[in-house]
Amino acid sequence: MAKKIPLRQCLGCREMIPKSELIRIVRSSDGEFTVDAAGKQSGRGAYICRKSECLKKAVSSKALERSFKVSIPAEVYEQLDKELRDIEEQ
Repeated sequence: MAKKIPLRQCLGCREMIPKSELIRIVRSSDGEFTVDAAGKQSGRGAYICRKSECLKKAVSSKALERSFKVSIPAEVYEQLDKELRDIEEQ
């Protein structure tokens, strides 16, 4: 029997993709947002593709704000975009 691969939905393109191919954005208990490339940090998480285009789509549709149920400052989006670009370059 084949091992089941966990799938998660990208907030940008809305496709179901294997969890290992996505990047997790985490909101910790103190309200701080970070990019969790390993997928192991504790806190509320949302998944996005490893493309900055998907982050732009998620920002324009306010998908991250709906997922975390809070308004997200522009500085956080800038930080997430920078971290995603760093990951894309690797």
